[in-house]
Amino acid sequence: MSAIALFEQKQVRRAWSNTEEKWYFSIDDVVEVLTGTVNVKDYVKKLRKRDAELNAYWGTNCPLVEMPGADGKIRPIRAADTEQLLRLIQSIPSPKAEPFKRWLAKVGYERLEEIENPELAAKRMRLIYEQKGYSEAWIEKRLRGIAVRDELTDEWKKRGVKEQKEFAILTAEISKATFGMTPAEYKDFKALANPQNNLRDHMTDLELIFTMLGEASTTEIAKKKDAQGFPQNKQAAKAGGTVAGNARRELETKSGTRVASKENFKSLTETKVKGLKQHLPKAD
Repeated sequence: MSAIALFEQKQVRRAWSNTEEKWYFSIDDVVEVLTGTVNVKDYVKKLRKRDAELNAYWGTNCPLVEMPGADGKIRPIRAADTEQLLRLIQSIPSPKAEPFKRWLAKVGYERLEEIENPELAAKRMRLIYEQKGYSEAWIEKRLRGIAVRDELTDEWKKRGVKEQKEFAILTAEISKATFGMTPAEYKDFKALANPQNNLRDHMTDLELIFTMLGEASTTEIAKKKDAQGFPQNKQAAKAGGTVAGNARRELETKSGTRVASKENFKSLTETKVKGLKQHLPKAD
């Protein structure tokens, strides 16, 4: 599981290791947050030169972990777990060091809480979407979509599909069969230029529903066909997406309205605000 956390409104990329049950954080992001340097690579190089012990175990203690790059593509990023990150922070003179340590402890603890009680993760996610201004109905669909997606990826793992690259290919197959667009094409369609934008956070209710249908159908077909390995699961992905695509086309024919929408987060939340204003009492 990959995610982005915020420290003082600045992004810190992180990835959860299921095998080790701990977070790994992007070293470059942490250094940038603590120092404000415009040349992170150069700062890290100098940091290693002046700290011989840190440099000696750099490759072992700071492994490459797959996380999203600046362009949104998954690639190996130099990372550290909480223990090694605290060791790194000691070598960085920064007034933000202590607040960052407290933030780091909080982030780690929250994840452990969520493992013990998955409902906490859903509650925290719901709160984040509420604070951003999404409607209750939209949030319900988004959270349900996350559960459907998790069920699908768990099934892929059981069936020998490799994470990241193959997951992305299969997801693109489902999306293309469902909407006639890959996720990358869909982001262009919605004018989402920022690589960090999550496409599903910019979908309308109907788009979320058909996304769920495509992924739920894929899961069911993979189970019934006992799809094994990437090629067979690719066929299941196309078939699952086709189920949703056929349903989408039938709805569009009968409603006269296209399901795929250019609306994004801004327009989705503005609609909610307008709706609230309509129900506010008018000034005398």
